[in-house]
Amino acid sequence: MTSEAELVKIARLIRYNILASTTEAGSGHPTSSLSAVELMTGLLFGGAFRFDVEKPEHPNNDRLIFSKGHASPLLYALWAAAGKVSHEEIMSLRRFGSPLEGHPTPAFPYAEAATGSLGQGLSIGLGMALNAKYLDRLPYRTYVLLGDSEMTEGSQWETVQLAVHYKLDNLIGVLDVNRLGQTGETMYGHRIEAHEKPFAAFGWDTIVIDGHDFPQILDAFQSAREVEGRPVVVIAGTVKGKGVSFLEDRNGWHGKPVKRKDLERALKEIGEPDHTLRGEIEKPIKQKPEIPHPKSIQIPSYELSEMVPTRKAYGNALRRIRPACPTMVALDAEVSNSTKSDVFRESYPDRFFEMFVAEQNMMGAANGLSRRGKIPFVSTFAAFLTRAFDQIRMSAYSLAEIKICGSHAGVSIGRDGPSQMGLEDIAMFRSILGSAVLYPCDAVSTEKLVEASLNHKGIFYLRTTRGATPVIYDNEAEFHIGGCKLLRESNKDRVSVIGAGITVHEALKAFDILKQEEIFIRVVDLYSIKPIDREDFIKAIRGTKSLITVEDHFPEGGVGDAVRALLDDGYLPVHSLAVNHMPKSGSSDELLDYEKISTDAIILKVKEILQTLS
Repeated sequence: MTSEAELVKIARLIRYNILASTTEAGSGHPTSSLSAVELMTGLLFGGAFRFDVEKPEHPNNDRLIFSKGHASPLLYALWAAAGKVSHEEIMSLRRFGSPLEGHPTPAFPYAEAATGSLGQGLSIGLGMALNAKYLDRLPYRTYVLLGDSEMTEGSQWETVQLAVHYKLDNLIGVLDVNRLGQTGETMYGHRIEAHEKPFAAFGWDTIVIDGHDFPQILDAFQSAREVEGRPVVVIAGTVKGKGVSFLEDRNGWHGKPVKRKDLERALKEIGEPDHTLRGEIEKPIKQKPEIPHPKSIQIPSYELSEMVPTRKAYGNALRRIRPACPTMVALDAEVSNSTKSDVFRESYPDRFFEMFVAEQNMMGAANGLSRRGKIPFVSTFAAFLTRAFDQIRMSAYSLAEIKICGSHAGVSIGRDGPSQMGLEDIAMFRSILGSAVLYPCDAVSTEKLVEASLNHKGIFYLRTTRGATPVIYDNEAEFHIGGCKLLRESNKDRVSVIGAGITVHEALKAFDILKQEEIFIRVVDLYSIKPIDREDFIKAIRGTKSLITVEDHFPEGGVGDAVRALLDDGYLPVHSLAVNHMPKSGSSDELLDYEKISTDAIILKVKEILQTLS
């Protein structure tokens, strides 16, 4: 273990690198980094933290998450002190192409996840702690550096509650109470008890210390390792800008580097560091998780015309593919009997985590699980995923692989009313870089697309409906991300009707009625809304003169917009039927008619278009 005198020297080197790198960059957050120098120096080099610096992905390394991601100069300076970041690299902070970005991302191999949108690190840490305690059954601990400003975020307290529920004694929060936020004093300033009381009330073990006193810091982290049955938070009173007199506890310095003309003065105050000094980190024990070998996937078993809700098929698919995917886990926000992830829970209770009504924490935890090598399948009502959008987009920046199912999508859910109708979800998930957005219309396509999700890297979104729909595909049918299915065609087709999910069935009913009138339409199931294989799609609609997209979603960002973006060269005119009126409670049929996305609305639009084409 490193001596206290050596820790003081390491802290001096870290402060030097924080100040020098941010001044060189011309931007950054040196004062927020300086306040936590002793805390993090004591953690990494004081004997509590276990990490093989040559193997950052070692499964039993302790994990360190900077929830206050703006303190990234401290993160990089810590690993420089550990000998894993050179002087040239530390001075490349925030430059284009440097892995040392303004806030941590996986471009830096010692960053556990992308952070910087405040209030998310503790949720990510919870996912990693769940993985260690209940899945891999490894003794590693997860430490999360928190800022006092971000403790006003509700997502933090979602995590605080759930960490107690799951008895996560391997999750340690480190709260840097430095009093100042971006624009002034934080809500509680230096009133440490205002932070300590709620943590204690929720059941956390709390340790209050002076965050610049090494003996207290070392004792705190050693004590945290000895707590059993509940999570721990070390609450440290600190000084923002510590070590430089004209920065210490001064408002107005957040996000501002020291100017070049003042850098020499600042460095003189902290003292000349030993640039050859390197801190030693304790090695983890060589323990690895046991992962069973995957087995082959059985095909689904449905009868044609059988009435099955796609949400039920989702649950069936989770259970069916589990033997082929040993790393999968399922999370749900207390609606598993509606999303039907309870089908999986009943068969694999040890791989299911109830996250309760806390969607933001659920998505953050899924991010943490993914970053530790698991494939999380996350489900709730499509409408409620909107509140977790920040966590979803940050998961994409973390390069997380997460499969998300939004059930009860669209006005077709019926009488529950607009608060329960996911009508923005397609647009939301289409906006995520590298995402896949799928909307199957029957049980077979649902199950096959859940299978296909295993081959997608990044954020995968599956939209399911509440009511039962007829099975229209054979169990042997193949589906791939990006594809579509041509369901009805003839050499007389002049209009292609593009449906997805529930509207596919409305289009098929319209086809049958129009056929009796000697009017023929092309019907396409656009089950993959993002991406869309342009060649496949053009092949499906070739020969027709006009398109109608029909969707149980608001027009902005939905199926119609996806098709227009695909045909940006004006290949064919695109007419959209979408949810354009304020939804109401009612039966599914009433609402589809009211929003003009029903069979009758399709027929009316087809005839209107044919009049213009004649």
